Amino acid sequence: MKNLVWLLKWILKAAIFFTLFAFALNNQHEGAVRFFFGTEWRAPMVLVVLAAFALGMALGVAAMAPRWWRQRQAARGMVVEAQAAAPATPPPAAEAASDTSLGHIPRHGL
Repeated sequence: MKNLVWLLKWILKAAIFFTLFAFALNNQHEGAVRFFFGTEWRAPMVLVVLAAFALGMALGVAAMAPRWWRQRQAARGMVVEAQAAAPATPPPAAEAASDTSLGHIPRHGL
């Protein structure tokens, strides 16, 4: 079953790769992006599409970064509050006593 899932994942990855490769091969003609003041950028169409995709991804991440930062700070504050409100942990001597009850079984910490 595990090998079947692995095989299906690789088939899906190969299908995506070959689809994008065929897209790149079919869009070799030149495209022009016209900016302000008469400037223009000419490149193969696949590079124009890739640049637009990368720029969109970068702008999306930049737009979400402040929200992610605020949520991370809020979560960190909640952890600090929870640790402050938690009861005191038992002394290490009590924990060592429980180790002897295990006998010869080693503790792995998992």
